[in-house]
Amino acid sequence: MNKNEFEFLLKQGEGLKLEFKENFDSKNLSKEMTAFANTEGGRIFIGVNDKGEVKGVEITNKLKSEIQDLARNCDPPIHIGLEILDTVLIVNVDGGINKPYRCSAGFFLRQGSNSQKLSTDEIRDFFNKEGKILFDETINKEFGFKNGFDKPKFDIFLQRAKISRVISDEDILRNLGVLTETKKFKNAGVLFFCGNVEKFFRQAIITCVLYKGIDKYKIIDKKDFTEDVLSNYDNAIAFLLRNLRLEYKIETAGPREEILEIPEDALREAVINAMAHRDYNEKGANIQIDIFDDRVEISNPGGLVSAIKKEEFGKKSISRNPLLFSLFKSADLVEKVGSGIGRMREAMRNAKLPAPEFLFTNFFTVIFKRPLASTEQKTREKTREKTREKTREKTREKTREKTREKTREKILLLIRDNSKITSEELAEKTGVSIKGIEWQLKKLKDENLIERVGPDKGGHWKILR
Repeated sequence: MNKNEFEFLLKQGEGLKLEFKENFDSKNLSKEMTAFANTEGGRIFIGVNDKGEVKGVEITNKLKSEIQDLARNCDPPIHIGLEILDTVLIVNVDGGINKPYRCSAGFFLRQGSNSQKLSTDEIRDFFNKEGKILFDETINKEFGFKNGFDKPKFDIFLQRAKISRVISDEDILRNLGVLTETKKFKNAGVLFFCGNVEKFFRQAIITCVLYKGIDKYKIIDKKDFTEDVLSNYDNAIAFLLRNLRLEYKIETAGPREEILEIPEDALREAVINAMAHRDYNEKGANIQIDIFDDRVEISNPGGLVSAIKKEEFGKKSISRNPLLFSLFKSADLVEKVGSGIGRMREAMRNAKLPAPEFLFTNFFTVIFKRPLASTEQKTREKTREKTREKTREKTREKTREKTREKTREKILLLIRDNSKITSEELAEKTGVSIKGIEWQLKKLKDENLIERVGPDKGGHWKILR
């Protein structure tokens, strides 16, 4: 590791693949090594405090030998490498191929910037049901710099994550954990840095639907968002904000305050939770956002992660996609694992609204109850609906008019080629009914574009203009 990369990592701070330790502590170090080995590997900087400040340690052969012994004494042994940069000792931990790994303190799993302890049953369930190689860590053979990588999407991510280009783009991607040493992208990199996620993962799109009523009988609006996950997130939130009611609060002579009927913070937490924790191996379903008259439902395939029991929900959290979660955290869209559910509940409580409901089946679903609309709000909603219907009718009328124009052009061409063509022949060649042809011919005559010379039988058409 060179100085530039070291400085880059210090600025990024602790995360899925990086841990700071000011001093050597054998118990804590073995815990962190186990957590990294059970996830996808990472680095431990010994001699750096939690704020990313270099304090330094005395690096001796004894210290290095103790760390190697800690790794060998894990079950199974963990492969590590040691580097020295000035007064900082860097422990490089490989993502293990014989998961799960256990140290003397138990089983640990890396979740965001924390290492979480799991029981024997929990760690067994997690790796048996979720797979030793998680979806977001799997190498994607179809995606690459020349096939799908969208540099503008990468630039946007760097801006949101406040990452400066002090090292090369490839080194940044490697340190984010989405690019291997052989320049192969992992699935998490595909989700974040492709222009069209549907090309690689049909199941990764987000479907948003607005319904009329309290069931799925009548659809008013429907959108499928198919870009990278950050764009899909922004578009999904915009769809929610566009279709939920606003209340107006005026307390002083100043400008009125707009208040969304469901707190925006709660909606954002629910959407990001669905994207970060969904089961991307489930190809038959996608994230669904449904807006009904009385509620909003946000659901994702996969249900609860296998290691979490229902009674532990909201108290304990394990990410099904730790690398994906880490990238969302870098983009400042999540704080820490397990905090989203609490923030949803708090946002609804502060707004004096019913607590969100959570359903666990093959899907994980969050339900927000919409408050009953006041008379004024209902009037505004009806006005908006009338405006939307007028817009839709104008669009339909434009489409019909374009179709009629094309039909008239075809009729004129057919008359030019054969002035004695009959209505029946025009109908056959244009695919329009006899009645429709007669209407079109009358329209053309009224506009002085054609005239009939002679009787209906035996006469002919003449083009005037």
